Amino acid sequence: MKPTIFNTPIISSLLRFISNSIMRFAGWHVDGTLPDLPKFVLIGAPHTSNWDFMLFLGVIFHLKANVKFMGKAELFRSPFGWFFYWCGGIPVDRSKSQGLVEQMVDACNKSEKFILTIAPEGTRHGVKEWKRGFYHIAKGAGIPLVMAKVDGKHKTIRVGQVFQLTEDTEADIKAIQDLFKGVTGVNPNKKYITLKD
Repeated sequence: MKPTIFNTPIISSLLRFISNSIMRFAGWHVDGTLPDLPKFVLIGAPHTSNWDFMLFLGVIFHLKANVKFMGKAELFRSPFGWFFYWCGGIPVDRSKSQGLVEQMVDACNKSEKFILTIAPEGTRHGVKEWKRGFYHIAKGAGIPLVMAKVDGKHKTIRVGQVFQLTEDTEADIKAIQDLFKGVTGVNPNKKYITLKD
């Protein structure tokens, strides 16, 4: 397994201490643990604030997880491409005939362990709909979804709920949406309504 920011000796321990300290100081805490599964898609929502990225790092370091994220291929070029690989990035080349979903499924199939993190809204600004890329990646790879709910009202990130996909896509989407009902995010004025392709 290639070293990342999340498993590099000494550095990851130091960053874990710093992030845990910051979260405690800010009054945030993590409720739950990640499932003991080799591969899954971790979806975090609602994504409503610039602070969500810092919360994401705090949660991942707290859970001692080694996660991946998608990034446009240009980020992974010299001279700083190594940094994004080290942070767990997987380059997505939109110029390829193979689509984003297929590229992620391929990356999953080539890995012994694979935790892909996705914010379904794709932006911190208020949105009315989620895209379904996270669902299609999990479906294509034959892996489950795991929820990370940002509960801004109680300053808690609730993680660990596993959702196994079925053959009924629309029923799955509704069930996933229902799991996030009532969760406000850091900024309660921005939230989604429905999901879409």
